[in-house]
Amino acid sequence: MKQPGARAAAATGTPRPAGRPPLTERRKEATRLEIAHEAVRLFGERGVAATSGEEIARAAGISPRTLWRYFPSKEECVRPLLAAGLEAVARRLRDWPADRPLCDGIQWDLPSAAEPSEVPSAMRRLIGLLPGEPGLRAVWLQVHHDAEPVFTEIIAARTGADPADLLPRLKAVMLNGALRVAAEEWARRSAEADGAADAEVFRRAVLKATEGLAI
Repeated sequence: MKQPGARAAAATGTPRPAGRPPLTERRKEATRLEIAHEAVRLFGERGVAATSGEEIARAAGISPRTLWRYFPSKEECVRPLLAAGLEAVARRLRDWPADRPLCDGIQWDLPSAAEPSEVPSAMRRLIGLLPGEPGLRAVWLQVHHDAEPVFTEIIAARTGADPADLLPRLKAVMLNGALRVAAEEWARRSAEADGAADAEVFRRAVLKATEGLAI
């Protein structure tokens, strides 16, 4: 639901170039993430339709005006959580050795069954809400759409291809789609899992979704 006065220049939450952002930007990112966590909590308790932007702002300890400076709609408040996994993958793949398959970079530091999952439980709850909340699902699909040119550039740089060529674009779509399906499967299957089992579900979903990608 678009809000009056909301700014279109709010944070996109798409994967960013490598490098540590300045302190001011890190503070903004921390605020965006806090808003996202509160939005997920309220959406989970009440549903999107019954939750207002003003209520999200109050829960996050900010004014509604500040909230709309960060996000153009209440549904967009969850974007930082939805984009977090893609941003982590993009950072890792940029630094992955050129002589090793790119898919190994995705699988490199996945949590094992012996370790608690590093993926926030809020993201799992959020992905679990997507089937019944069209507005949130639209944000999820847009986040993945926005990530495609990032993955295209990474693949093109590794192969010496032009990012505008068809092949790196197709491989980026395949990678992006595999990551989306893996995240949805992880959320679906791990709703009742404890920490170790939850991590193993995530690992298996990512490995299965990316095992056939020739990148």
